[in-house]
Amino acid sequence: MNSPDPTSKSIVHDAPVASRPGETFWGSDVVALMLRELDIPYISLVPGASYRGLHDSIVNYLGNRAPQMVLCVHEETAVGIAHGYAKVTDKIMAAGLHANIGLMRAIMSIYNAWCDRAPMLIMGASGPWDATQRRPWIDWIHTSSDQGGLIRNFTKWDNQPGSPVAAAEALLRATQIAQTAPKGPTYVNLDVSLQESQLGPMPALPDPSRNVPPRSPQPAPELVAQAAKLLSEAKAPVILMGRCSRSLDGWNARVALAEKLNAPVCTNVKLAAAFPTDHPLHASAPGSYLTDEARAMVREADVVLSLDFLDLAGTLKQAFGDKPIIAKVIQVSCDQHNHRGGGADHFGLPPMDVYLMCETDAAVPLLLNAVTARSTPPRMPPVPALPDPPNAVSLRGVGIALEQATRGVDVCYTRFPLGWNGAYTHFRHPLDYIGHDGGAGVGSGPPMTVGAGLALKGSGRIAIGLCGDGDFLMGNTAVWTAVHYQIPCLMIVCNNRSFYNDERHQGNMAKHRGRPVENRWIGQRIDDPPVDIAAMARSQGALGIGPVEKPEDVLAAIEQGIAAVRAGGVCVIDMHVLPGYDTRA
Repeated sequence: MNSPDPTSKSIVHDAPVASRPGETFWGSDVVALMLRELDIPYISLVPGASYRGLHDSIVNYLGNRAPQMVLCVHEETAVGIAHGYAKVTDKIMAAGLHANIGLMRAIMSIYNAWCDRAPMLIMGASGPWDATQRRPWIDWIHTSSDQGGLIRNFTKWDNQPGSPVAAAEALLRATQIAQTAPKGPTYVNLDVSLQESQLGPMPALPDPSRNVPPRSPQPAPELVAQAAKLLSEAKAPVILMGRCSRSLDGWNARVALAEKLNAPVCTNVKLAAAFPTDHPLHASAPGSYLTDEARAMVREADVVLSLDFLDLAGTLKQAFGDKPIIAKVIQVSCDQHNHRGGGADHFGLPPMDVYLMCETDAAVPLLLNAVTARSTPPRMPPVPALPDPPNAVSLRGVGIALEQATRGVDVCYTRFPLGWNGAYTHFRHPLDYIGHDGGAGVGSGPPMTVGAGLALKGSGRIAIGLCGDGDFLMGNTAVWTAVHYQIPCLMIVCNNRSFYNDERHQGNMAKHRGRPVENRWIGQRIDDPPVDIAAMARSQGALGIGPVEKPEDVLAAIEQGIAAVRAGGVCVIDMHVLPGYDTRA
């Protein structure tokens, strides 16, 4: 393998021996060429016989370029990498899943992408639909009569085309739908017989330039005027900033709107960075839930502007409880287009006095132009003091060391563990933090970190994922993919040797039932023997550091890891942190 080049934007290319050009093409050649026409840069995959035809076409017809295969050793990793890539770029890549079995392994990560509104093209395959063509045993158990039905409740669209030309159109439609707001995964399932059919000349393909994803719809002018009037005349407006793009122009427009309105801002740590967290108008540290100070501020607001805030109804309930919500609520979101009966990721139904059904980036510039500047400074809540780090390795100590080690370094945080205090680090750029995985699926942290690293390669910005130990252990094989393709990234495993969130649940359950709290660890602890996480990383070719067990060693370990990643490497640090959560702020 070539030595890492930290300045290169391209990943390691597994170059095939050149094949002779021919005049005869196969069904899977049409699919592969259409992927290239759609400008799909990568397809992360676990190989399988159900799409051996497509695999051959990507390698021997396309030369394993555009798209290039990114080999993974678990299907959740393949989808997670595509998810992380989309969160950084707002663009689509593909993931390949083998038959029904590969699809079933990937279901959790597909659900994550759906809940996170992340666009991706999922390529599936099955044994021959014609039963007379199936090999004994294996093709039968790898064929489902409605394979897309396994994930239809959490994909935007699925299709099983009946011919290569129909497959080309299905791919075009799937990529267009996936990238139309609200974005999300789509699934195209390819019969193995379709892939392996001999065609002769290459048929004409549809033109992607005539079917580009539509621009975000613009809200009705009269609704923008209503919202602007409410905001301009408000005595105590509050902005809840939620889903938005990674555009720097969009970021600057949101800052300008808050400043023009003199309105305090709340953000959510489950979502990507939406506003500078050290700005004077940022009301409190981003968290999974509102802090006490933020709840009081929302409760006292007369106008609440929600920019596609996650679970707006639940957020308002945190502030108002069972009391009437007297504030006027302006909702900016097109998420309702995705809601259906198969899941509950629509959350509760919030009150909405003005509803701008569009993306955040479409509404904010219009509101910015329409509102009247407010000169009244807001009453900002006091900033709680952060706790001093204990005399042990802790989340607080890791946060202090990270802030020191990353000064002057452009970073992209891809994950924080449960219990992370949102004030431990600041976000000053839309790529400083890409948010959680959407569906709260344990195991997504490592592959999404690798996907973000893939998208950031050559940019000078490094991907850093702070994973829990359970999260890392479930998704750790993504490390091999990162090392093989020279995708720089740093994973800091905040290892409390437990599924600690569930320890807390079991402790609370025991208290409620008057039973021994001391038993909460049973069926939860990942210890005795402790897992050597650094050795797991080294076994896959990465730099493994740790376990770090002394607070005086934390900074040096992080500095060593950042230096390795800036040089183009992959590093995993095993931090043996104290159990416990610090989500006060």
